[in-house]
Amino acid sequence: MAEPRLAVRRKSRSSSERKRSRAPVQPIAASSPVARKRPSSGGSGAPAEASCSNDSEEDMFGDYDSFYGNDSLMAQVEDIEHKHLQDRNMDVKAAGEIVPMNLQLGVQQKEQDNFSASENVFVLQSDKEGACQVRDSDQELTESILDDLPSSQVLYFEKMNELSSASRMSPVSKGRDERLNSTSDKVRDPLSFCAGAEQRNRPTDSSSSSKCVLFKTESLKDHLKSAMTGNARAQTMQVSKSKQLKEAVLSEEIFVARKAIESSSVDIGPFYGLPSKVKDLFRQLRGIETLYEWQHDCLMLESLQQRKNLIYSLPTSGGKTLVAEIIILQELLCRQKDVLMILPYVAIVQEKVRGLSSFGIELGFLVEEYAGSKGRFPPIKRRVKKSLYIATIEKGHSLVNSLIETERIDDLGLVVVDELHMLGEGSRGAVLEMTLAKILYTSKKTQIIGMSATLNNVGDLQKFLQAEYYTNNFRPVELKEYIKIGDTIYAVDSKTENGFAFSRLLNFKYSSNLEKADPDHIIALVTEVIPKYSCLIFCPTKKNCENVASMVCKYLKKEFRAHREKEKQDLLKNLKSIGNETLCPVLKQTIPFGIAYHHSGLTNDERKSIEEAYSSGVLCLLACTATLAAGVNLPARRVILRAPYVGNDFLKKNQYKQMIGRAGRAGIDSAGESILIVQEKDKHLVRDLVHSPLENCYSNLLLELTKGMHSLLL
Repeated sequence: MAEPRLAVRRKSRSSSERKRSRAPVQPIAASSPVARKRPSSGGSGAPAEASCSNDSEEDMFGDYDSFYGNDSLMAQVEDIEHKHLQDRNMDVKAAGEIVPMNLQLGVQQKEQDNFSASENVFVLQSDKEGACQVRDSDQELTESILDDLPSSQVLYFEKMNELSSASRMSPVSKGRDERLNSTSDKVRDPLSFCAGAEQRNRPTDSSSSSKCVLFKTESLKDHLKSAMTGNARAQTMQVSKSKQLKEAVLSEEIFVARKAIESSSVDIGPFYGLPSKVKDLFRQLRGIETLYEWQHDCLMLESLQQRKNLIYSLPTSGGKTLVAEIIILQELLCRQKDVLMILPYVAIVQEKVRGLSSFGIELGFLVEEYAGSKGRFPPIKRRVKKSLYIATIEKGHSLVNSLIETERIDDLGLVVVDELHMLGEGSRGAVLEMTLAKILYTSKKTQIIGMSATLNNVGDLQKFLQAEYYTNNFRPVELKEYIKIGDTIYAVDSKTENGFAFSRLLNFKYSSNLEKADPDHIIALVTEVIPKYSCLIFCPTKKNCENVASMVCKYLKKEFRAHREKEKQDLLKNLKSIGNETLCPVLKQTIPFGIAYHHSGLTNDERKSIEEAYSSGVLCLLACTATLAAGVNLPARRVILRAPYVGNDFLKKNQYKQMIGRAGRAGIDSAGESILIVQEKDKHLVRDLVHSPLENCYSNLLLELTKGMHSLLL
């Protein structure tokens, strides 16, 4: 009796395979897929009109139940379902006939108990195998149907299956499971099965009973239709497209930011962790092709990789600022933190703002100036772009105070201090010390970088800033130091007894009038250099700058006016337009000769125009104050110190080093010269100045009756 059942299984498998590989149904004109005639489930073959009902729900699909064209997916589903039920009913009939036969054989032939038992086992095993194969064919049919569905519907069915299996099993499926379990128990226990058969001794249609009770399942067609109905009725929120776009951009930015924070490596490019675009910008805007060896070594320090505080010291013009700028860009672009850069003077702040604004535009960060009347407290908190605050010492202190008050000090990832030796200079040094002390105390995540060309007691500064130290004696251009006493020039030489070695006499003949006007022979020293090369004259006061510029141009030859005359006229027009059609009479007199003065009395626009003209070679001589020595990038072939004084105070060693450090332009000059003009009465002071070590930096908080400490506490 097992052979018919096996044949039925083969038929079911071949049927499913045919259904999977069959060609699409040919279109039928003027006929609804639902109204198509199909064989009845009873197997009689009589045609019956199929009607579709969606229970109590309104039919939202009308006469169409197909996802594509006229080939009805619903019709395929219903055909497969009917044939599948017929196959399963035939399996049940076969199982019902085999079991009584085995029981009867067991009563008549007791001597064949072992053989009968083995046959029973074989039948039960074949039943189980048949059930497994029926399930496999069922799964194959379902998968073949789902292949034709859109991905959204497939995901929906997977979700529905998970929910139904986990927590919401339908009563029909529960009843079905109970009946299947009871049937399998009765098959295992033939006596109880026979007893139940005797009590219910009335004929039943096995086909109809199995369809209504044992295999009552929710129609897959109804399942599909209810799912599509739910999708069609689902209401979408009315949200503007612009708002959706903004939310998408915001979520993407948050994801990128979190990924950057969680990432162990902050490298985003090949140029010291920066994009190669940064290297291209340095080449285009600064003309820097490669870094010096010491710059590479400094950037690769282990202390910088571990974000430790760092102090580094090199001679002036050694390239310290470039290293600081690369570290700043790493903080802004890689770690996505704000940066504060503290510079000593307003002019240097303005120059640095102009120099880094182009980088900000190209790389997507903001450059904010905090000098003079400019700057906002607290700074604007921005969501996307990070800010580089470039500030004077006093403005930097106010900025740090505002960030601490608003609990935003952790947003400050890096603080860079140029001219760190300013810590030891009076009340301004006290303000700088207060700023650094507050940062060290309130934020453990903020890194501090300090740089200077004139540091002596580095150990004390290291202890204060909890920093590492790097130093090098590299200088790109050789510097030659000279002292002028009378009409004789001496070379600074520490090996000689006096500290000076005779160099030469001035080869310039002075008239009596010129000797009275220029007793220090400035004109003779200047004309040896200009107009072919550039020259700086450092003067003690602002008024002295203007007087020296006027005096020099008064005694220059007329040939100097012809040098780049057109550019000089354009500069005069530009300065006149800046001053509302008014121009300083001194500049009006000196600029035609290529000479100007540079001090804090100039407006920002005037200073910018003069600096650009000097850098381009239109102006060849600047008479300036010590402000220019502190970092404005205006080097010269020769630097002349008009007197060893700054105001009324005698020159300090670090101030002297800063001034003579302007001599020598990397890539332009083979050597730089500095000449200090000295009177006989100051000769011994100058000897000590030239050969003495640099001054130590000491705290200024306790000076002036603890005035600085009171300010700190307040």
